[in-house]
Amino acid sequence: MNSIVAYFLLAFLLIVIAWLTVAADTAIDRLSKAHIAEIEETDPRKAARLQSLAENPARYVNALLLLRSLTSLGAFAFLALALLDLLSWPSGWVLTLATVIMAVVSFVVLGVSARTTGRQRTYTVASATAWFVRPVTAVIHPITALLIHLGNAITPGPGFRTGPFSSQAEFAEVLDAAEASRVIEAGERQMIRSVFALGDTIAREVMVPRTDMVFIESDKNLRQALSLGLRSGYSRIPVVGEDPDDMLGVVFLKDIVRRVFEDRSAELGLRVADLMRPVHFVPDSKPADDLLGEMQAKREHMAIVVDEFGGTAGLVTIEDILEEIVGEIDDEYDTSAPDVERISDGELVLSSRLSIEHLMEETGIDLDPEEESVETVGGLMGRRLGRVPIPGAQIEEQGWRFKAQAGTGRRNQVTSIRAVRIGAEE
Repeated sequence: MNSIVAYFLLAFLLIVIAWLTVAADTAIDRLSKAHIAEIEETDPRKAARLQSLAENPARYVNALLLLRSLTSLGAFAFLALALLDLLSWPSGWVLTLATVIMAVVSFVVLGVSARTTGRQRTYTVASATAWFVRPVTAVIHPITALLIHLGNAITPGPGFRTGPFSSQAEFAEVLDAAEASRVIEAGERQMIRSVFALGDTIAREVMVPRTDMVFIESDKNLRQALSLGLRSGYSRIPVVGEDPDDMLGVVFLKDIVRRVFEDRSAELGLRVADLMRPVHFVPDSKPADDLLGEMQAKREHMAIVVDEFGGTAGLVTIEDILEEIVGEIDDEYDTSAPDVERISDGELVLSSRLSIEHLMEETGIDLDPEEESVETVGGLMGRRLGRVPIPGAQIEEQGWRFKAQAGTGRRNQVTSIRAVRIGAEE
């Protein structure tokens, strides 16, 4: 009988320890450094305990999860031993009963009670349990680090160096719950999610591709650069040497205007190379959040993205990265237009993104998209021109004249193209 009581007491003690680990785990995962700073003004000692936990929460959460597993299994083992001595049932039935009891206890005591306490009294629980969390973590951390390394080794993919237990997925669930309870709006939730997703986004995914870049040769004069800037609508234009892979720098429209205003002869007497500034190069695999911080620190609004072979892949601006968080940035000139607007039988206004297949249906032009290696009307114009089309650029194709219309929006890209059947202009 004494052994039965001892087994029940040990099982109860282990469940209490498991309750503390779950409550502490939940509380530590919700600590806010900003709130800890407020606590420091009234209770510096409590803030110091909380700060030590908030500096590396994953370390403590991993150790507590391992401790919870050990205590839960231990409680099950002692409960099973007590029931085997207490009941004369077959061992299979006793183990089944022990499993059911522990499942109920785990759900009610650990899953509901402990987690609710950790969430409702986050800072009180974290501070009160710090006395055992820190020494336990110091002992268990080498084991958890080894087990995480082992888990990553047998799991496809790179894995997580600090373990997957404290993740953005849990925070996303909190955001969803906050939106459901109307603590935050749907737009705010989406913006916060976008901030976290920014770390998984690379420069190649947000850049303006090379085919859409407007650039100027370094030997052009300032009048030509000023004309290109006014026609394209860009205030910063990359400067190239022999080809787009030979990126030399970037010229600012304001530098050109200031120089021409001070000296009218500079309009024809100076070259773009005389006013260009250094350009910032970044690899196309660079995370967007790191790139944003780097551009802020260097006070640069544009960077050239290079591929693995060192060639120019495109360019990226701070606005491109911010759009990943807040969505497309439109201005008062942005308008939504249909893909095809028929003015008359011989005149159309086409979206620059209209597919080649639809273009052939509308105009009767016969093209092979695979042979042309383009998919849109804008791409076709770029291929015929040998450069990115800007407002005013035009080509002739199989009895039709295509003219790029004035660009709109923040990037001032050509968004529509006027197609007129030759001979029907009048």
